[in-house]
Amino acid sequence: AAYGGVLGLTTTSGPGMALKTEALGLAVMLELPLVITNVQRGGPSTGLPTKVEQSDLLQAVYGRNGECPIPVIAARSPADCFDCAIEAFRIAVKYMTPVIFLSDGGIGNAAEPWRIPDPARLSPLAVKFRTDPEGFQPYARDENLARAWVRPGTPGMEHRVGGLEKNFLTGNISHDPINHERMVDVRAAKVAGIAKDIPPLMVEGPGSGDLLIVGWGSTYGSIVQAREKAALAGKSVAHVHLRHLNPLPHDLGDIMSRY
Repeated sequence: AAYGGVLGLTTTSGPGMALKTEALGLAVMLELPLVITNVQRGGPSTGLPTKVEQSDLLQAVYGRNGECPIPVIAARSPADCFDCAIEAFRIAVKYMTPVIFLSDGGIGNAAEPWRIPDPARLSPLAVKFRTDPEGFQPYARDENLARAWVRPGTPGMEHRVGGLEKNFLTGNISHDPINHERMVDVRAAKVAGIAKDIPPLMVEGPGSGDLLIVGWGSTYGSIVQAREKAALAGKSVAHVHLRHLNPLPHDLGDIMSRY
């Protein structure tokens, strides 16, 4: 679907993520914008279908063949899933990359009061297709290191796709080790560059102190309650919750250094 020029989305849980590993590598190689939602459950294998566990973080960040970086974001609550889905697609189309969106069984089966936003007030997704064949190279890149999105059959812009390594510009098959190293480096740099698009983290509690709790995903509610109890007991405890897990927010290190 993404190759054909639409926003591709699939949903699964941990075992399905394992089955999608090769296809995810192909999506990274083709540099196509699509979103994979993983509603996590306890593992390994088909372990605990009805239980909650943040069991697939390492699989999401690292679980593919070769050098295969993919952005990873995680929702903290049912309502947060709406904003995270939009953020996943925003990253996918801006950087021409698959994105993994982590939820879990607890969030998937939970309910939360939520005000439906006015669609007119949502930031539109900036989707652009290249149609001008003048000077076109399939793997030429913009300022975000993203290649152009071209619908199949666009006149004069036919090009190769497939899972074998590409020439840095033409997209033709290349077995040259120097070219491969260059492509590995640029794919990694593209994902790392997403950090500049991540908004500043919000710290709940004192701006510096004895302890900082760093959490992600559906642990949010439990951590908020624990921090509030610690504050009532006079303890110096703060909390920061991560939405972006790969790459990590650029200000996380500075925040952690204050505790």
